[in-house]
Amino acid sequence: MNNIYNKNKTNYVFLLSLILSISVVFSGIAFPDKFKEISNNMFNVIIQNFSWVYIITMLILVGFAIFLVCSKYGDIKLGKDNDKPEFSKLSWFSMLFGAGMGIGLIFFGTIEPMKHFIAPIGATPASNEAVTFAMQQSYIHWGLHPWAAYSIMGLALAYFQFRKDSPGLISSIFLPILGEDGVRGPIGKTIDILAVFTTVTGIATSLGMGTMQIAGGLEYVFNIENTLKLQIIIIAIATVLYILSSTSGLDKGIKILSNVNLSLAVFILVGAIIIGPKLEMIDNLRNGTQAYLTEFISQSIYMDPSKEWIGQWRVFYWALWIAWIPFVGVFIARISKGRTIREFIVGVTLAPALVCIVWFTVFGTLGIHLGPVFVQGATKVTELALFEVFSQYQFGGMLSIVAMVLLCTFFISSADSATYVLGMFTSNGDLNPKGSKKIAWGLIQALLAIALLLSGGLDTLQMVSIVSAFPFTIIVLLSIVSIIKALREEVKQENIYVVSKKSSLYKDRKSAKYNIEKINN
Repeated sequence: MNNIYNKNKTNYVFLLSLILSISVVFSGIAFPDKFKEISNNMFNVIIQNFSWVYIITMLILVGFAIFLVCSKYGDIKLGKDNDKPEFSKLSWFSMLFGAGMGIGLIFFGTIEPMKHFIAPIGATPASNEAVTFAMQQSYIHWGLHPWAAYSIMGLALAYFQFRKDSPGLISSIFLPILGEDGVRGPIGKTIDILAVFTTVTGIATSLGMGTMQIAGGLEYVFNIENTLKLQIIIIAIATVLYILSSTSGLDKGIKILSNVNLSLAVFILVGAIIIGPKLEMIDNLRNGTQAYLTEFISQSIYMDPSKEWIGQWRVFYWALWIAWIPFVGVFIARISKGRTIREFIVGVTLAPALVCIVWFTVFGTLGIHLGPVFVQGATKVTELALFEVFSQYQFGGMLSIVAMVLLCTFFISSADSATYVLGMFTSNGDLNPKGSKKIAWGLIQALLAIALLLSGGLDTLQMVSIVSAFPFTIIVLLSIVSIIKALREEVKQENIYVVSKKSSLYKDRKSAKYNIEKINN
């Protein structure tokens, strides 16, 4: 199937996606105010008219993931029947976790619960009900939904790539619908170009947030002034490091960084538990989990009449996860060869979701415990909230330094994973893309992050992620249809094979019995 793409022909996916990305980067850097205005207009149109698309898409992905785990398709292997997993479960988990969340855990882990605590929906601010609401909303945004979305795209890519020998491209998922001619034609190339652009903008959004928080931490802890110049320097240094990491391959740079991320994340999480109010954390975990599970469906389809809250929180997150689906999906597919569909979905969905729930409980409680007056002040500057919270606890200074180091390693590991995947996307699905393409996409990601910071910081980051993810929601929904069609066909062929085998065996046995009876007579 790899011959679907003639590598001697012009690589239109690479050329067109590069032109599109460079055009956006140029617009953001050369005309930041106009770029922000256009982004804001498009954002308002989507929020007012199409918020429901994001809401329904994410709920469908969760439902489909649960269906696959419980279905007969769960035993199908993502690879050939005799393939074994390439990585240990610990390395596998650390790589998918670092790629799938990374910077967001540090950036939002404290600030989100605190903001919900002082501005809840349907509860008195700073009340016990507000605490439960804060935990519930954090669990909704960081629990099963994003990981289920990643798992569906990841298993689809792994299935077609390793079991059906298709190129490692998003368009390969649509072979059952489009056929080979459709996949290698304009429709397939359009799908791949959208995947590339969605990935670039999603990663640039994350890099922008990480840069803001690293710069904020340097100012808060070391009194280094947080300026745009400092933020650009941080991006430049990180870019060199993640390009070096991505060009060294999965078994070296990316794997090592992922293990470092997991170790530092465990250290800072355990440290926060030790210095924090442990009984309060347990209470918040219990109450938040109960609210999360009992209101899972109603919260999954919740629509704010004014669209303001839903746009700021739910739709922003859903769009960010959808923007990350192509790159995280391809990356976890690449590291998951040899696992069954059931093992894959449970591993990708359940384990990281539980870690995220514990993470937001611990860091959210650290902030909320300090009271509404402190929270009100600490949430004024988003990127400083974590450091302000740490400053109120013993050993908080040390944890602040570890948090900045973790931000840097998450920054690098997320970006180098994306750089590797973008290289695959624009190399006809080659599992070992050329270093030159990795370098090109590494630079584009960095420049787009700078453009977004120039155009308005966090507000522009949020708006662009929502706008850029919208076209890809349609691709995500159609991929479910294609997956079902492929799995049904495989089970059908397997049943035909089993029946045929039994029939042949029966005929052989009947013939043998006849011959024995003939000899005896």
